[in-house]
Amino acid sequence: MKVAVLGAAGGIGQALALLLKTKLPAGSELSLYDIAPVTPGVAADLSHIPSDVKIVGFAGEDPTEALQGADIVLISAGVARKPGMDRADLFNVNAGIVKNLIEKVATACPKACIGIITNPVNTTVAIAAQVLKKAGVYDKNKLFGVTTLDVIRSETFVSEMKGLLLKEVKVPVIGGHSGTTILPLLSQVTGASFSEQEVEQLTHRIQNAGTEVVEAKAGGGSATLSMGYAGCRFALSLVDALSGKSDVVDYAYVEGGSEHAQFFAQPLLLGKNGVEKVLPYGELSAFEQKAMEEMLETLKGDIKKGIEFVS
Repeated sequence: MKVAVLGAAGGIGQALALLLKTKLPAGSELSLYDIAPVTPGVAADLSHIPSDVKIVGFAGEDPTEALQGADIVLISAGVARKPGMDRADLFNVNAGIVKNLIEKVATACPKACIGIITNPVNTTVAIAAQVLKKAGVYDKNKLFGVTTLDVIRSETFVSEMKGLLLKEVKVPVIGGHSGTTILPLLSQVTGASFSEQEVEQLTHRIQNAGTEVVEAKAGGGSATLSMGYAGCRFALSLVDALSGKSDVVDYAYVEGGSEHAQFFAQPLLLGKNGVEKVLPYGELSAFEQKAMEEMLETLKGDIKKGIEFVS
């Protein structure tokens, strides 16, 4: 399996590359790219870690060489949030970065599965889809907005609040990947019950956890380490599925299968062709149904912004 990380010299990219170097199956290849000249050095640094994963780094304006033959492409390139910014504030810079990189992916490895980490994910995934459509290589089953960070935060916070072992905690998270569009389905958590106050408190914390990190870093960055972990976890799900494992279920922001919006985060059965099946997420509580209805206008607006950016 060849995995390419675009934006590999950044905070997320380095954490993601470190984890992939240690967790990808033996014989895999990890290809790192960033515009920053330090990227070959990042690869050289990671190459000293004893694992049977070949690693190589590329820098410069053109990622084509890094992308050749990739089975999975993970895009974390872009600027990070600073205090007072929300993910939408990143749009002007990151939209162009994602558009340019996806144009290269469309040419170099059009059949690869693509995981978009660059925020605002609600919008950048729509941009990627439009670029791939224009190139005539779009496959909705192979384009993913990586929302795993919302899932792992939900698992962590529920475990802490209820004193549960993390291995016992599963929290479905649907919708989008910013603010109120993030909808954790706490009503479906087995082995725990929540008061109305706890549901409101926990939902708000999950939705605003990124801001929690941005403010705690006091201008020094955003969630890089936890996002690196989340990106690795989703990438390994894709690796398992592409390798033929038959029961791989994960959450991601994809096109199709939702009555609510063109792109929507939901549970997916993954397979050799990417998304094999969009799975139902179950019945919503009254609180969750209300939250869904209130966030859809924002989510649809985010998607429209991405489509209009390309067209």
